[in-house]
Amino acid sequence: MTSQKPGLHPRNRHHSRYDMNALCQSCPALRDFIISSPAGEPTVNFADPQAVKTLNKALLAHFYGVAQWDIPEGYLCPPVPGRADYIHHLADLLAADRGGVVPAEATVLDVGTGSNLIYPLIGVHEYGWRFTGSEIDPQAFASATAIINHNPGLSRAIRLRRQKEATAIFAGIIHKNEHYDATLCNPPFHDSAEAARAGSERKRRNLGQAADGALNFGGQQQELWCEGGEVAFISKMIAESAQYARQVKWFTTLVSRGENLPPLYRALTAVGAVKVVKKEMAQGQKQSRFIAWSFLDDNKRSR
Repeated sequence: MTSQKPGLHPRNRHHSRYDMNALCQSCPALRDFIISSPAGEPTVNFADPQAVKTLNKALLAHFYGVAQWDIPEGYLCPPVPGRADYIHHLADLLAADRGGVVPAEATVLDVGTGSNLIYPLIGVHEYGWRFTGSEIDPQAFASATAIINHNPGLSRAIRLRRQKEATAIFAGIIHKNEHYDATLCNPPFHDSAEAARAGSERKRRNLGQAADGALNFGGQQQELWCEGGEVAFISKMIAESAQYARQVKWFTTLVSRGENLPPLYRALTAVGAVKVVKKEMAQGQKQSRFIAWSFLDDNKRSR
């Protein structure tokens, strides 16, 4: 992550190597985690959860004006460049309905905003959008609330809603007569705790660490896996989205694997989505994508 990162969105702030000196100025605690790479350049140990979390603190402070940011131990610590990419590609999707101009005002629902609140933090800073973040986990909800409360100005742009129904995604969150320009989501993509553990162990092996060490990016159960995995979760989201067809212009979600797309496209056809878009993203070797769907035709979408 300290080298050039090909494939990122043109507006992404993280194309270049991390300037560790500048990041340490924004977050002095990062100095304790700086090591030398084999090439003799300053970096951090990406297998160390504390180093990764402190790097995130520095990135959010330096690039996004978030002076106070923390997450509880064991919760998902998101890689910032990839999360920023989703926001920038979403901006392009919204701009396509407005003659190529990114909207200065937009309302976005972040489904499962997590303890880290990463998408609203980036979206508010980059585009001045307003966010609603939904969250089912009480500790994650408390963490996201603390981030908002400890950073002046965020309470005007971000509101949180507890999802009290374990099987619901939009129900109880999107209120009657509310309208959103878009929803976004980073869904749990494993189908079991065992698969999530195996994925974590692969990450550790890739970082040259023992399989039983702490996972650098963390993650709670609801962040990493659900019954039926990603396809089941997104299929439920698609089915539920039809009930809010007139209240949301674009529903979107990350899809981790390309082979999961065909059943999702079939689900979208079944619920009568009028328009379906796929946005490919890349961060170095890592390929990712999100799909977007709308029940509104072009005339009703541009307001």
